Amino acid sequence: MSYELFIATRYLKSKRRTGFISLISYISIAGVAIGVAALIIVLSVMNGFETEVRDRIIGADAHIRLGTYHENGIQEVDSIIQQIEGIRHISGISPYIMEKGLIREGGRTEGVIVRGIDPATVGTVSELPETIISGGLHLGRVDVTGRENLPGLVLGRYLADRLYATLGDTVVLFSPGSGGLFSQPRAKQFHVAGVFETGLYEYDDVFAYISIPEAQDLFRMPDRVTGLEIKLDDIDRSAEVKAAIQEVLGYPYFPRTWHEMHRNLFNWMKIEKWMGFIILSLIIMVAAFNIISSLIMVVLEKKKEIGILKSMGATNAGIRRIFIYEGLAVGVIGTAIGIIMGWGLCFLQLKYHFFSLPPDIYFINALPILMKASDFVMIAVIALLLCFLASVYPAHKAATLVPVEAIRYE
Repeated sequence: MSYELFIATRYLKSKRRTGFISLISYISIAGVAIGVAALIIVLSVMNGFETEVRDRIIGADAHIRLGTYHENGIQEVDSIIQQIEGIRHISGISPYIMEKGLIREGGRTEGVIVRGIDPATVGTVSELPETIISGGLHLGRVDVTGRENLPGLVLGRYLADRLYATLGDTVVLFSPGSGGLFSQPRAKQFHVAGVFETGLYEYDDVFAYISIPEAQDLFRMPDRVTGLEIKLDDIDRSAEVKAAIQEVLGYPYFPRTWHEMHRNLFNWMKIEKWMGFIILSLIIMVAAFNIISSLIMVVLEKKKEIGILKSMGATNAGIRRIFIYEGLAVGVIGTAIGIIMGWGLCFLQLKYHFFSLPPDIYFINALPILMKASDFVMIAVIALLLCFLASVYPAHKAATLVPVEAIRYE
């Protein structure tokens, strides 16, 4: 052990004549620990929310959507599927139609986003079949009491609530006219075959699913679909697969990844995460100022000892290292305690769900937690860096003391 580290350890452990200096050191350690723990908890919660939202959005949607630049739809569906189904990491492909319309049940009318799907393949690209909470994904035509041979329709939970629609009820879908402002809208009757709930209000409040043939008839698209939904075995390779699809198909086909389709949401969540990190780092900065004040007072208290060390041959660099080591020791102890506190609280939340959330508002029943090793490393590095910077000025003042002046009046 070097003499600088030995002396720094003695200074940290010693009972100083001024107990107030020791108190400030303990407050500095507590400040660093609280700041580190707060950062770990907040970033873990933000990671948890981001993962929950991403998983639910991807569960209700595809990893990649393939359409055309001018949104004219895709006609040669089978041919396109054959061309891209061999691309690596593609695990499922399903055609879809998506258009806006109106839905009416009794005297109630609501806006709706209608999605035409293929029930046989939709399960390979989304979790829609697993989100059905009532009825089933039965979109074919069946005989309904009082109404013959009506096709099926699946509604989002909140849309069904607003329409007061239950299983077996007859609803009417309207498509906007395609022949101009005064063109006649097209209408079709459906029976409610099922109700789904994804946990995302934006989906459950406006979406209705029907079969592709019925959607083609309703929206006058007899020979085409809006596009293809594609699922991957690894969502982190979506950009790579998108490039491969573009290379195979070329213009006018235009694939979009899940991140591009929800860019604003995920960018906002990333900005929020970094803003939280920066704001909570101020707690560690307050502790760093405490380190500065405590080290300056230590320099004043140990003025005689510093003078003696320099008269015995200690260099300015050696004196500087003593106080930098002492400041870093405060940082290391505080960071270690903060990491243990942060990890412990996050682990307890994961295991026991102390902090619950109302599921009817937040779509989850407990505060989500996702701890990442990279966050722990980044927080520890930032905390130690701030503590190091806080030690530089007091260490410099100690190193520039003149030995004669330091011991003249002692």
